[in-house]
Amino acid sequence: MDRRRLVLGSVAATAALAVRRAGAEDAYPTHAITIINPFPPGGASDVVTRPLTAIMESVVKQPVVIETKSGAAGAVGAQVAATAKPDGYTLLSHITSISGFAEVDRLFGRQPKFTNADFIPLARIVADPCALIVNAQQPYRTLAEFVDDAKKRPNQIIFSSSGLYGALHIPMALFIKSAGLKLRHLPTNGGGPALTALLGNNSQALVSSVSACIAQIKAGKVRPVAVFGAERSKALPEVPTMRELGHDLEYYLWVGLFAPKGTPAPIVAYLGTAIDKAAHSEQFKVALANLGQELDYQDQAAFAKFWEADAKRIEEAIRQIGRVEG
Repeated sequence: MDRRRLVLGSVAATAALAVRRAGAEDAYPTHAITIINPFPPGGASDVVTRPLTAIMESVVKQPVVIETKSGAAGAVGAQVAATAKPDGYTLLSHITSISGFAEVDRLFGRQPKFTNADFIPLARIVADPCALIVNAQQPYRTLAEFVDDAKKRPNQIIFSSSGLYGALHIPMALFIKSAGLKLRHLPTNGGGPALTALLGNNSQALVSSVSACIAQIKAGKVRPVAVFGAERSKALPEVPTMRELGHDLEYYLWVGLFAPKGTPAPIVAYLGTAIDKAAHSEQFKVALANLGQELDYQDQAAFAKFWEADAKRIEEAIRQIGRVEG
């Protein structure tokens, strides 16, 4: 047994003992754990979390069920999780956009329905640089060709997104501003439907996580013209970054797991250990590789620190985009 497994085993045993000592009537967990996916099937949250939950079941010795509650670019499912009983049986899988909902409400003078303080970050699983992709029926082979055509035909090219101010709208809006373009926006209720719109040529462009669109790229149905990472994606090494192409933009679509505020610390520790073990399994790494992904794991402490800084970036991006009606 290597040192990592020994440490994880010790932490798991300690966390389980702490749960019992906390005065719980029964040892946790005693029944199924539900992870809310706040987006339609096919988006980054879904495709990353689904194989993880399958492995978690063998760790926690209970069913781990994904329940889809999509709507409002992920806000519906997030609100359900924020108001759930904080007992460790309802968790949330979410992405970058979770950081912006309260700021959007403030932008429109609304009282936020929930804030980041309503969640306990458990772990970050991946941090996927996004890619700007176009429908393969379109003539664009490079970002420059796309920009040139968009400038010749203002408001005629349509881009789809996961919803207004959603995780896939934010990077496209920032790119549009950087390039000085005018495009038409087709908001949908998640990354999956946004990609479906692109595949049907109902939209001609989309910013997507690499993991969510890599299969369609390999099938030749969509074409990547730029990525938003600091470096080129290992899955798309031939595709230049936005910075290489003159746009000072960097954006990642990360997937993380959360518990409602008030979840007991021993349960949070237990879940952190279980997620860690499942995420670092060879089975999960293979699943990620099949998605064109790599594990970019952060435990609770590291994720909490990262999330605080990332939220500030997302909030600033939303303020920069400003009020968008419709």
